[in-house]
Amino acid sequence: MSAAKVNGGMSDVEKTLKVAAMGDLHVREDNSDSYRELFGEISKEADVLVLAGDLTDLGKPKEAELLAQDLKACSIPVVGVLGNHDYECGAHEEVAHILRDAGMKVLDGQSVEIDGVGFVGVKGFAGGFGRRMLGYFGEPAMKQFVNETMNETLRLENAMRQVRAKRSMVILHYAPVVDTIESEPLEIYPFLGSSRLAETIDRFKVNAIVHGHAHRGRFEGRTPGGQPVYNVAKHIEKPTGKPYAILDI
Repeated sequence: MSAAKVNGGMSDVEKTLKVAAMGDLHVREDNSDSYRELFGEISKEADVLVLAGDLTDLGKPKEAELLAQDLKACSIPVVGVLGNHDYECGAHEEVAHILRDAGMKVLDGQSVEIDGVGFVGVKGFAGGFGRRMLGYFGEPAMKQFVNETMNETLRLENAMRQVRAKRSMVILHYAPVVDTIESEPLEIYPFLGSSRLAETIDRFKVNAIVHGHAHRGRFEGRTPGGQPVYNVAKHIEKPTGKPYAILDI
């Protein structure tokens, strides 16, 4: 654990940052699932709230506005990434703008430091895992698909190189390892994430990696380098028994 400065003062103290992490909120226009009460609860349990993508159901600005209203109940910093559902309507930039106006730090290849912990975020992309990972070969459409993953991993690496804090967390939407997507149908594994994300992360030392996207996966896994990965999709059973996980960083 590293030393974190308090209020910019002269002395340093050891401080564990409690991070609540959750993904796949899928806020809809009918506002059938309000998160206001849950965000209020999280504000009492954690120091930071991390949201791992698919914040809206169809990527509509109206859905983002409803989430922004619920975020008013959150009295702690909120940081996260968008997911594939947030891109559905082609209004992802407006969705991000609405959430940033509500105070959320929406990361898209950037990093931010909060109380001595660096948070790095990209959406990530698909492509498969291990020896079955898609290669850059064949039709232009296939190469474009693989390029998307490679571009995301490059942006992730560039963002991680900017982190100066000794502790860090990586926020993704797509999975970087196969461990945390187990129980999903094998046929859709290539569309749930990519090992290229884990390969990039393992060039650095991080405290935790979180992602969503795989609703039927499992909570915990490891990168090939042994770094902890958590699937924090709302639907995943977590040690807290809540829709969110609590991670000590």
